[in-house]
Amino acid sequence: MSVEQLWVSIGMCGNLLFFSRWVVQWMASERARRSVIPVSFWYLSIAGSVVLLGYALYRRDPVFIVSQLPNSVIYFRNLHLLKRERQADDAA
Repeated sequence: MSVEQLWVSIGMCGNLLFFSRWVVQWMASERARRSVIPVSFWYLSIAGSVVLLGYALYRRDPVFIVSQLPNSVIYFRNLHLLKRERQADDAA
């Protein structure tokens, strides 16, 4: 396998991770019969974004890099907000 093929495989894995978060969200919503965003959605979002950012850096694609840079920060913030919400619920 060439280096190029390896990086294309890495990019495809990033896309698969990123896509799988929607499958997880859809299944959770169907089970709950309402719109639900499970915590795993955010972890898959982070994983997909980091892998895709690595791929974008390898490709030296400035548009792709700039589009991926802020994502993980936003996803980590959502996880932080969820943690704070759970802690407030536990305290109540």
